[in-house]
Amino acid sequence: MKNILITGATGFVGQRLVKAIDVNIKILSRKKQPDFETIICDFEKGRIPNNAVNDIDTVFHLAGLTHDLRDTRKIENLYRNVNVNATMELAKLAVKSGVKKFVFVSSVKAGGGVASDRCATEIDQGIPEGLYGETKREVELELLKIGKESGMHIAIIRPSLVFGPNAKGNLKLMLSGIRKGWFPPLPETGNRRSMIHVDDLVRAILLVADDVRANGEIFIATDGEPHSSREIYNAMCKVVGKSAPKWSIPKFLFDIASLASPRIKYKINKLLGDECYSSEKLEKIGFKAQKTLREMNETSF
Repeated sequence: MKNILITGATGFVGQRLVKAIDVNIKILSRKKQPDFETIICDFEKGRIPNNAVNDIDTVFHLAGLTHDLRDTRKIENLYRNVNVNATMELAKLAVKSGVKKFVFVSSVKAGGGVASDRCATEIDQGIPEGLYGETKREVELELLKIGKESGMHIAIIRPSLVFGPNAKGNLKLMLSGIRKGWFPPLPETGNRRSMIHVDDLVRAILLVADDVRANGEIFIATDGEPHSSREIYNAMCKVVGKSAPKWSIPKFLFDIASLASPRIKYKINKLLGDECYSSEKLEKIGFKAQKTLREMNETSF
């Protein structure tokens, strides 16, 4: 890899990817970035400039619309424009410009619900979760078709829950709640949740770009060790310098609360349910996580 184009370079994962690459980097961004050559482009509002992939060897496409808090069905066109149309436009430009490799960061949500008796693999393709998962799966299939027809190396990574410094979303909220003392001590239910440290995800992204065995394939990325929600809670207590309480909120109270509304039931299931995935396929081409939840410290979040 000599000349790289990265989308989503200013995001949580993108910032770590940029730091891991020591060749020429060009980024596609809504705003000018002082440290890199920047192609100005807003996937929500305009088309991608035709010169975006000129002289580019490898594209890392991380940008996308994730979990918008608005009613997703009301902004379905926005999801489709950003997650599907813009990705397809970029891939077709890459083919036209002779780009050799295209790595797309998707999501485990594209694979649908997980099995209750085992960790899901890439073969376990169910109904994608929500509009976010639907658009990710749709564009995965289109990208694989483009790769097959054009010969461009296309590899797809489906990250599990990503943790690390400045993590976003529910992990950030949970960490803040534990630090401030309002997040309840979770019960040990034995549930299984897959995670991956952001730096390990970056290693996985670079691996599938470089390994010919990754061409035309989808890979789930985890740290290889499922964790219960209580284990995650205990690890976060350690991060903020607090002792984890020896008591916990009984599980049946969460069950009662989940009866209040479908929305609350969904949130509790996200908190205490199973989301277990296998990264065995990725490990077969040489990936091994270097950072795990058990080793978490103040630099892990």
